[in-house]
Amino acid sequence: MPVAPPRPKDLPLTALRAFEAAARLGGFAAAAAELGVTPGAITAHIRQLEDRLGAPLFERGARGVRLTPLGARSLPAFSAAFDALGQATQALRAEAAPRIVHIATLPALAQLWLSPRLPALRAQMAGVEISITALERPPNLKRAPHDLSLFYGEAGRIVAQDMLFPVCAPALAARLTRPEDLRALPCLIDSSWAGDWAVWAATALPGQAFQPRGPVFSLYALAVEEAVNGAGVLMARGALVAPQLARGALVAPLPQRVGFGPALRLWSARPLRPGQPAERVARALMAG
Repeated sequence: MPVAPPRPKDLPLTALRAFEAAARLGGFAAAAAELGVTPGAITAHIRQLEDRLGAPLFERGARGVRLTPLGARSLPAFSAAFDALGQATQALRAEAAPRIVHIATLPALAQLWLSPRLPALRAQMAGVEISITALERPPNLKRAPHDLSLFYGEAGRIVAQDMLFPVCAPALAARLTRPEDLRALPCLIDSSWAGDWAVWAATALPGQAFQPRGPVFSLYALAVEEAVNGAGVLMARGALVAPQLARGALVAPLPQRVGFGPALRLWSARPLRPGQPAERVARALMAG
């Protein structure tokens, strides 16, 4: 009578995923944020994995964790495997629901650039459902359930090469005839893009120390609304205030316009076949 030897137990997939995320991101807290669990859960998964292996994957210290030689050698293969799994999952989801297009973008881009274009997109693509997720940073499209990513950055096709320039309500425009006038006016500051003021001032006020003074906003769209309401001068990204400029709710009194590094780009982790809903949406967004 044949004897079947016991089959070795597989290593838990959730524990392997926790290891890969922590190793790639350099810490348990970052891995927890990416995977949507607690740092304690990551710790438990990795401890379980190390116990099963009988070898440590991380060295723990007062300043955090770092990979052991075994962990460092293992990481590339697991990252490639989870990237491939993520892309296979996305391909399966796209085949199962081909008429749903998921777009990830910044909150400001979702509200001020993408939202005004949605009615025309939906009218042009009857039967296609467009879903928008607002994120503070680009997702890893090899893993995340999004078809398209619309962010300022270096990856993807250029949608717009944006410009920086001050804007304000028409009532304030008479008080803003030269860059130096900004010293006497409230400057509206977006907390994420506070550096835009310095980029513009380096060109418009060369050699002069300039520190914008005024209220700080965590939502760029709110700062735009406050500029429309006459609360102060906003350092605008042109693509995001184009509708307000077109209807006269905001004006740009100064001629100095300054380009800044990253362009607005559209990116997909997988090839978009011509005629597919995601490809049609991407083509429409590229056309403006």
